[in-house]
Amino acid sequence: MKVIVCGAGQVGFNIARHLAMENNDVTVIDQSPDLVRRIGDTLDVNGVVGQASHPNILEQAGAPDADMLIAVTISDEVNMVACQVSHSLFDVPTKIARIREQAYLSPLWANLFSREHMPIDVIISPEIEVARAVTRRLQVPGAFEMIPLVDDRVKLLGVRCEDDCPLVNTPLRQLTQLFPDLNIVIVGLMRENEPIVPSSDDQMLPGDEVYFVVDSDQVGRAMAAFGHEETEARRLLIFGGGNIGLFLAQEIEREHHWVRTKIVESSPKRAESIAMKLDKTMVLQGDVLDWEILEEAGVANTETVVAVTNDDETNILASLLAKRYGCQRAITLINKGTYESLINSLEIDVTVSPGNITVSTILQHIRRGRIHSVHTLREGFGELIEAEALETSELVGKPLREVNLPSGVLLGAIVRDGEMICPGGSTVVEPHDRVVLFAAAEAIRKVESMFSVQLEYF
Repeated sequence: MKVIVCGAGQVGFNIARHLAMENNDVTVIDQSPDLVRRIGDTLDVNGVVGQASHPNILEQAGAPDADMLIAVTISDEVNMVACQVSHSLFDVPTKIARIREQAYLSPLWANLFSREHMPIDVIISPEIEVARAVTRRLQVPGAFEMIPLVDDRVKLLGVRCEDDCPLVNTPLRQLTQLFPDLNIVIVGLMRENEPIVPSSDDQMLPGDEVYFVVDSDQVGRAMAAFGHEETEARRLLIFGGGNIGLFLAQEIEREHHWVRTKIVESSPKRAESIAMKLDKTMVLQGDVLDWEILEEAGVANTETVVAVTNDDETNILASLLAKRYGCQRAITLINKGTYESLINSLEIDVTVSPGNITVSTILQHIRRGRIHSVHTLREGFGELIEAEALETSELVGKPLREVNLPSGVLLGAIVRDGEMICPGGSTVVEPHDRVVLFAAAEAIRKVESMFSVQLEYF
């Protein structure tokens, strides 16, 4: 597949990296010669220096025979025009654009992005996606990751093994003996920032971050098995009243009306603006690093703080202050990947990466075949994939012990007629089953071929 990526920033770089690893023909456009040089030196991709919306630059990048254009520059307008030009002049089949400005995304102007006007096939709003990701994490206290799959019949959860976790030093194969009625499959471990695709002989150790797939009806039991029995927050404090903070508060008001929410925003004008858009949320104007403001916001009696200002350092410090003053849990927005390795040594419970979330959202529109969703778990670790098993797939019609799964692939769940099945050696996958699996980075292309339908792009 020939793909043009407009923008060589963090998101563009990671998308290009994923696509290049799978032997796609990738060209990246950016105005910065330094960024283009870096991406060309680091990845097996082509680089073009120039404005991504200019026809001559798109032509130089290979737009006349491109299959897809992904526009993720820092400018919404450049992203939109790049899609328009690639459609009108080069007839590129699939166009994806990242658009941050909410004025463009208002339902009032929904017709703007029709094929007759601005022909963009997929629009990604990072702020909305991040707010949704934070809301999901609020639903399962004690988990640092939560992804619903197969119409929410199963969930992927990420939990940290503490010293008192009942399951540490237990071989994974014994989990079914300890919990025979619990539908749970462990698909990945992070140990001292090193990813592990576990075998049945592996054990969980204190400090490990564990990713597992579980029946949605058994989430409470699964969390209790790991020693996490925290209650859902009823008092929430949001640091930062930007788009993410506003969307999160609106989502809480709409879906979790029993939660009492407060927002702390430093800009008086912005604080006044968001207060007018919220019905039940209290908005305080002040500095999130000011103890008097935190005390006024009732941080000591708050179960969860969510730090989503536009500054990573402020988010980290505000989260640590909140926990020091009595808050039970901190969810922290961090853009810079360099901080990830520090988090385990701090008291931050959950981190949210806008870049990873945006990349995951875009990837699920790139995958071939009957792949319904794709989620990047950790940078360079791998992906959680939800796919439909086809009659022609090598997975179908024989016991899994006879299926030659690629190295680095683990089946987490099979959903048939709305019921989760824990895959075992004697399990037989049937046509149209939904399959949830984890694929290490180097195995993704092989998984794609297992679920491919000619050369369809979604």
